[in-house]
Amino acid sequence: MAEFQLAAELRQARGKKNRQLRREGYVPGILYGPSTAPVSVQFPYRSIELTLMNAGGTNLIDIDVDGQSYPSLAREVQRDVVAGDILHVDFLAVDQSQRINVEVPILMEGQSPVVAAREGILITGRSSLTLEVYPSDIRDSIVIDLSPLTELGAEVLVKDLSFGENVTVHNDPNEMLAKIVQPAAARAEDELEDGEGELEGEEGEEAEGAEEEAEE
Repeated sequence: MAEFQLAAELRQARGKKNRQLRREGYVPGILYGPSTAPVSVQFPYRSIELTLMNAGGTNLIDIDVDGQSYPSLAREVQRDVVAGDILHVDFLAVDQSQRINVEVPILMEGQSPVVAAREGILITGRSSLTLEVYPSDIRDSIVIDLSPLTELGAEVLVKDLSFGENVTVHNDPNEMLAKIVQPAAARAEDELEDGEGELEGEEGEEAEGAEEEAEE
């Protein structure tokens, strides 16, 4: 059984009639899957709002329709662009024996000692990864510990993460997810010093050349 449960009713309203359904406090939705024919459903607004808030798109939700339970994932949530109210939800009924693709968010925890000492700054890449997993292996998030990044240039790539043999990552293994770099001000100062050093070297060479010409 999934951690989250949500009761649904079969929906008869279609098209413009869904507006009346929303005024009555319901959210229209659809339930579908590789082994499930599409089922039009409706949910009490508050119950689906709370469930989506807690489960997000990476936790299985057992949707009960007339006594039949469907382990599902929220695939698409349509909202009012102004008020943000939920207008419609698509649920994917999963087959526990088949792998599916899920977008899992990346969370950073800990702090690099270099950043803590204000000698470097953290830059990050994408905020999620696409994982191919069995429904039982779906995770809430991917956690990256920043504390091992102890020097400038230290980084975490996709290939540095371990997910186990049952998980396939559909992202470039060499893609950067986190990296410690020199602050822009310090980098600019170093570049300026390098430039001044080169200039002094050139001026010294010119002076030497002038002296040699004078002696000749």
